This record gives sequence, structure tokens and C-alpha cells, in this order.
Amino acid sequence: MAISGVLRLFSGRPVHPVGADGRMALSDHLRELRARILKVALALMVALAVALFFFDQLYDFVYGPYKDAQESLPQGSSLATTSGAGGGLMLYLKLCGFAALISTSPIWLYQIWAFILPGLHANEKRWSYIFLAVAAPLFAVGVVLGFVTLPKGLEVLIGLNPDGVTNLIDFNEYLQFFFRTLLVFGLAFEIPVFVIMLNRAGAVKGRTLARYRPWIVIAIFVFAAVATPSTDPFTMTFMAVPMVVLYFISEVLARVHDNRKERSRPNAGLSPDEASPL
Repeated sequence: MAISGVLRLFSGRPVHPVGADGRMALSDHLRELRARILKVALALMVALAVALFFFDQLYDFVYGPYKDAQESLPQGSSLATTSGAGGGLMLYLKLCGFAALISTSPIWLYQIWAFILPGLHANEKRWSYIFLAVAAPLFAVGVVLGFVTLPKGLEVLIGLNPDGVTNLIDFNEYLQFFFRTLLVFGLAFEIPVFVIMLNRAGAVKGRTLARYRPWIVIAIFVFAAVATPSTDPFTMTFMAVPMVVLYFISEVLARVHDNRKERSRPNAGLSPDEASPL
């Protein structure tokens, strides 16, 4: 590839210019998609190399919740690799691969966003910016809460083993369990954001949310009980209570939006028998 092509590939501008009518040909879309995929692939390879260099720190970070749970239990429990002679290599690759995928998420999410952005209307772009500004911090808060409650969940799960039984955990399965727990907590905190977006789109009314509030609260606690890794009420409550608070906030915002929308209508405040000025 020529130097000019490389510079154009890693610039923030579209790889192929649009035509006079503001549209791009299908072949140009495919070339732009290929260019963005190459950017993501290169970023992942660089991040994987960096993660391999910091493997010890990553391992301590992932092993921390299990170590905290292990110290609180009298039962024997230990991590192991059960993938044969290549278990250690798979441990390196999976842990560093997950770390590379997470650390490069701003890059590949931006590439996806930049690819679909030209097809959005101005109003859709504005709301999508607001959605991203709110959703990202909420997801981060959910991940932090998941990491904080993970040792307690592991303590309960490992503690179910009878006395004299050693709990031998495959590290690859523990690694999937670790990241799945954090992902569930992060996505759980996105539910109020989707509620508000549905209300903005006119699919859900604030009055409807208020009418079904008791059932929604029960559904949140059921979801938290199923989604959390352990069966203890502490971990479930740690997820459910913030979700309920966020749901109440989203309900209030939905009702405020509905009231403002009603007042902005030309015939707002008219009785059924009064003629509209239109």
C-alpha cells in the first residue's frame, strides 16, 4: 500500500469521498468497511502485544477476587489449567486477548459508529450523542460494582462444596465467568437508558411505566437473582437496588418529557367539546 493510502487509512476522514448527491457507491462503502476493519485489527494486534508484556499485572487483577474469596473459606479450592500441555499458552492468549478486546473498545466502537453515522438524520445524531454520553458512564459503574461484589459471589459458590472436597476450577472457565459477570452488571445498568430512549421514540409512556411499576421492580429483582453469579441476597441486592433507583429516575424523566410534549401541542388544554384553532 502506498504511503498516501496508509495516511488516508488512519486519518479521521472517510476513505472514499461522497459524490455530488451526497451518496457513496456500494463499492466505496465496502472499501470503507474494509479500511475500518483493518484499523480495528491493527489496534487489536498492538493491544495484544502490550497485554502480553503486562501479563503479570493482568493476572493479579483477574485473580484478585478469587484470592479474596479463597482466603475467607475453610474448604480447599485452587485454580488449574486442564487443557493439557498447552494450557499455560491458552491462559496467556485468552487473558491478554480479553484485555486487548476491552482496552480497544473505544477504537472499534468508534469505527462502527463512524461507519453508520453518515446514514443518520441530524435529530438522530443528536440523540445518539446523548445516548453515548450517558450509557458509557453507567456501563462503567456497573462493571465496577460487578468487580466489587464478585469476591462475595465466589465465596458463596465455593462454599457450597462439602467439607473435605477440593474445588478445582479451570482457569479458562473462571476467566469466562469473570468477564461474563462484569458484562452482565454493565449491561444491567443500561436498562434505564433504553427505557428513556423508548419513551423518546414514543413506544413507552411515563404513565404506563408508573402503572406497571410494582411489576417492573419485581422483574428487576428476579433479573438480578438470575444474573448474579451467586445465590446470596447481598450480591443480588447490590445489583437490584441501583437498577431500581435508575428506573425511578428514568420514569420521572419520561413523565416530564410526556408532559412537556403535551403542553407543546397546538390544542393542548382544550376540552373535548372545544374547537381547535387549526
